[in-house]
Amino acid sequence: MMKLRKSKLLQRLREGKSSCCLKINLSDPRIIEISGLCGMDAVWLCQEHVPNDWLNLENQIRAAKLYDVDTIVRVGSGGYSDYIKPFEADATGIMVPHVNTADQARQIVNQTRYFPLGMRALDGGNADGQFALAPMEEYIQNCNCERFIIFQIESPEAVENVEEIAAVEGFDILLFGPGDYSHHLGKPGEINSPDVKQAKKRVVEAAKKYNKFAMVTAPTQSFEELLKEGYRIFNIGSDVVGMAQHIRKLRNEFDLATQSFRPSS
Repeated sequence: MMKLRKSKLLQRLREGKSSCCLKINLSDPRIIEISGLCGMDAVWLCQEHVPNDWLNLENQIRAAKLYDVDTIVRVGSGGYSDYIKPFEADATGIMVPHVNTADQARQIVNQTRYFPLGMRALDGGNADGQFALAPMEEYIQNCNCERFIIFQIESPEAVENVEEIAAVEGFDILLFGPGDYSHHLGKPGEINSPDVKQAKKRVVEAAKKYNKFAMVTAPTQSFEELLKEGYRIFNIGSDVVGMAQHIRKLRNEFDLATQSFRPSS
């Protein structure tokens, strides 16, 4: 039996360091391997907006573990099974969207943490428990201490309740969603508007007050400014954006090099 894996992201945060992840929209596990080879701490996988099935998700998580990369799975805003299946596939963390109240936060913690933090149904027969080979006490300890939960704060209701949400025990990270928040305000895409900036500030202040970590989706300020505000986890880009920018750059370079060429007759 191998030792149960510890979270790279949590280890860095507990040492007072910052951490970064890359958002993955494409399904090929080889993209996860490339991310690992490039030194990412974590990759952000998605089941809310991306058509990713459970078997492929398990293969992506397995690819990440080859390179000691954490996996954050944004789950669908659903129920108990949606929340625990990524953990049982050995994801390092889940990201739960649209958390609006402290009661909702407490329910999710209760469903996804083991005693004494919650009452998650006990199994251990999947990848996270090394297929029933891990000693039960060690397995439960690892699940409660080396796996993390992120709550997304994305609406005016959530921001209004963010201090109560942040005070809930058993989760680790708050992530403000500026895109959906601006949409709720009737200002879709205006993520740098004063109202959105004020909400973002309130979220990070709540995280600091209640000893939670704060995560930012895509930096619109310098890393130095965000670190001073209290952010410690940074999503620094995505596979589809990086690929699109690279392909566009190659095409533009080709067009520039060839537009004035005229073959000799």
